[in-house]
Amino acid sequence: MKKYIYFLFLCAIFLLFSCKKKEPFSEIPAISFVSFSKINDGSGSDNQGKLTIAFQDGDGDLGLDEGDINPPFDTSSVYYYNFFVDYYKKQNGEFVLLSTMSDSRHARFPRLSDDVPESIEGELSVTLYINTYDFSTVYDTLKLECFIVDRALNHSNVITTPEIVVKKR
Repeated sequence: MKKYIYFLFLCAIFLLFSCKKKEPFSEIPAISFVSFSKINDGSGSDNQGKLTIAFQDGDGDLGLDEGDINPPFDTSSVYYYNFFVDYYKKQNGEFVLLSTMSDSRHARFPRLSDDVPESIEGELSVTLYINTYDFSTVYDTLKLECFIVDRALNHSNVITTPEIVVKKR
């Protein structure tokens, strides 16, 4: 009889925890910094790096297909991109926004889920150009700030990387 009661008790606990509803994420995407690594291209300079972030989204509407080119995702719109990056260069101990990196700072990542709406989470990596091509110095120290935007145009929080030392030629 004790074995039977013990078995029922274990089954009840199992059922209780297996029925626990998974907590959904917010429909506004949330991101956090995971890592940044420089890509060795054999040139002796740090030209590119890979930024990896973690993301969560409550309705799974992250990413754009190649065919997503109608407004507001057309090439003349700021929302053609969905991964936004600002570069900050250390000058006299302070970080200053670099406007010279505007041609290579934003990215577009593909759809991450076909089953919308669904809560999704994971990691996303983007390759970025990091060399400012200012040859007056051998090294630069940069920080990157970034955020993502979903198809409903919800902006995530902004994250900042640790300092990145960039070797030049």
